[in-house]
Amino acid sequence: MKLKLSAAALVAAFAFPAQAQTEIQWWHSMGGALGEWVNDLAKEYNASQKDYKVVPTFKGTYDVSMTAAIAAFRAGNAPHILQVFEVGTATMMASKGAIVPVGKVMSDAGLKFDPKTYIPAVAGYYTAPNGQMLSFPFNSSTPVFHYNKDAFKAAGLDPENPPKTWPEVTLAAAKLKASGHKCPFTTSWISWTQLESFSAWHNTEFATKGNGMRGMDARLSFNTPLHVRHFENLGNMAKQGLFVYKGRNNSADATFVSGECAMITGSSGLYGNVKRNAKFAAGTATLPYYPDVPGAPQNTVIGGASLWVMSGRPATDYKGVAQFFAYLSQAEVAAASHQRTGYLPVTLPSFELTDKSGFYKKNPGTDVAVTQMIRKTTDKSRGIRLGNFVQIRTIVDEETENIWSGKKTAKEGLDAAVQRGNEQLERFEKANKG
Repeated sequence: MKLKLSAAALVAAFAFPAQAQTEIQWWHSMGGALGEWVNDLAKEYNASQKDYKVVPTFKGTYDVSMTAAIAAFRAGNAPHILQVFEVGTATMMASKGAIVPVGKVMSDAGLKFDPKTYIPAVAGYYTAPNGQMLSFPFNSSTPVFHYNKDAFKAAGLDPENPPKTWPEVTLAAAKLKASGHKCPFTTSWISWTQLESFSAWHNTEFATKGNGMRGMDARLSFNTPLHVRHFENLGNMAKQGLFVYKGRNNSADATFVSGECAMITGSSGLYGNVKRNAKFAAGTATLPYYPDVPGAPQNTVIGGASLWVMSGRPATDYKGVAQFFAYLSQAEVAAASHQRTGYLPVTLPSFELTDKSGFYKKNPGTDVAVTQMIRKTTDKSRGIRLGNFVQIRTIVDEETENIWSGKKTAKEGLDAAVQRGNEQLERFEKANKG
């Protein structure tokens, strides 16, 4: 009996290495409904093959997870895959020893990887000047206008005709307030929605050098008369209780989903949360614009995040990373992700598949993010790629909060944000020269 057990144990011991899966560590910043989506993607991939096991780990907000990954890299235990928001792109591009370009990961694994299958505005943003794709587009989003159709009805507004211009947003907010709404309009991600995408949407520069795309010597330029006018309008709306500031980053999202705020400019990726948790009929529309600005509306810029491959892992591990990315790129997988979350369909085949399925017709407004992004881009609207961008956004938050509270005029706040932000750009340029 003992001999039989020993033999069985011996067989098991030899069999185990053949069955052992290589773990692929994936650090991300997706909470709530989006966290469930990430976990489901990993589960589905893990069930589709036996060699690798993707282990997703929530590491906090984007800026927190990025800092943690850099510290882990220095300590020699970085994750294989790190989800980085678009604001961190220039910083990751400059971290030459810390990352492995996704194009290299795919070609080393012998897997077909054609950047042309990705939506051009998405692929272009994550591609180096030499044409090599550096990171894998994952949850790409763009700002859109979400509104509460039930609140519109109650205020005597047409729920099928949302405001298209900023003057119309102000009028709608006034009617919503008159009908008893304490928060007619709010916004998440102030810099992204009200400065970065606002600039591209109006075909106006946010920063010089093609918004940083053409070099590290770019400087901020979002204190033009158009930007000042917009923030004066928002400041006046704040004074009248038509615009209610609900905090930094995406903290305002919850106030829309709960029904507290009736209109919000925020990520297209908010769609999944609204669909699952809102107790009201919601609509999605394009970002508002000023009709007297020549060239508006143009196109919005990319947001969300991409997946970066961290260096320092065994070569065999990277085969698993490449296979996982190939899985995520499959038209059916990418289309299902787009339809579930509201993020962009990052590949053209996944967009075509979604369109053919009738999803956009059944769910009006879900194509808004796509149509905003696939317009022809200009030198002023291709995207924004700046160093120390995380710090610049914090400065924008601080200075615009001074505008909402009445401590500074719109011009004073934007001038200060430009001056302080340019100091960050100068620092980044000096640190990464040569």
